Amino acid sequence: MLQITEIPVPGYESVRRGIDKDRGLHAIIAVHSTILGPALGGMRLWPYRSEEEALYDVLRLSKGMTYKAACAGLNLGGGKSVVIADPAHKCKELFQAVGEFVDSFGGKYTTAEDVNTNTEDMEIVSSRTRYVAGLKGRSGNPSPYTAHGCFVGLKATLEEVFGSSDLQGKTVAIEGGAGSVAGYYAELIVQAGGKVILADIKDKEVRARAHKLGGSVVPPSEVFKQACDVYAPCALGGTLNAETIPQLRCKAVTGAANNQLREPADGERLRARGILYAPDYVVNAGGLINVSGEVGQSYDEKRSLAMMDKIYVNLKEIYAIAKKDGIPTSAAADRFAERRLDAARAAVKAKASA
Repeated sequence: MLQITEIPVPGYESVRRGIDKDRGLHAIIAVHSTILGPALGGMRLWPYRSEEEALYDVLRLSKGMTYKAACAGLNLGGGKSVVIADPAHKCKELFQAVGEFVDSFGGKYTTAEDVNTNTEDMEIVSSRTRYVAGLKGRSGNPSPYTAHGCFVGLKATLEEVFGSSDLQGKTVAIEGGAGSVAGYYAELIVQAGGKVILADIKDKEVRARAHKLGGSVVPPSEVFKQACDVYAPCALGGTLNAETIPQLRCKAVTGAANNQLREPADGERLRARGILYAPDYVVNAGGLINVSGEVGQSYDEKRSLAMMDKIYVNLKEIYAIAKKDGIPTSAAADRFAERRLDAARAAVKAKASA
């Protein structure tokens, strides 16, 4: 039997724990904000060491989704779900229970695939709730679109650093190189004339991909130390921190991972080293933009791709804010997002007092 309990967290609209021992479910769904619209965010399945670790992750991820949607100009809020489980033990019953958990939010939160979940899993979830996006026959797998958005962001970043978006002769070191998004991202880079250095804990898979793309492979512990033009974190978050930033040998950071900075001070650490950081929730918004095309409208790929082009424009404005105000690009991105969130809050307040 599914048991749902509320977890009080200041600054979040709703955080709930869902447990169903019979079906192996232990999950947390966090809705950070719906000021711009219903929350949309993927479902991550991971063998977290504790519920505390899972809660920390889902809170950071859901807040990031609020800012991602705000920067992308979407009328959506921020939410996320994490399932504490071994990916090897996925089963139909587990995702049916997840679907019932998602449905308990009554449309305040819509889920989609994320780390260790896919369109097949979402099909099962959809048997218990209609609040699922990214299904087959609609927007589908978000990975190629996330990669496309990152590539758009990469070109804006290269232009800012080198005066040209040309990738010819440029080298990008990709952490998480065996992943789905990283694979599409690496292909786009190589097709444009760039070179890739790949790293991943999945050694066999990453070597096969590097061979296919004419790239090289380094251990995950060495990827951020590589001499390259761009470092691209495309695995889990927190790889930009007080330990790794001093060892970076790149001019810029543009990757697909969420929550790349371990702490806010890491943005200033990058700025102090003269490394241009493309804020993660701005450049990795392609998947969200694409799947948002299902919410309240008929899906249209051309429309979604056109919206992703705005990532370039948004990044250039964020870089301009950072220069003008003398702040890290991470702080500039927050300001960029908060302008829209503040405007939405003011509109709600004005309507309530009218």
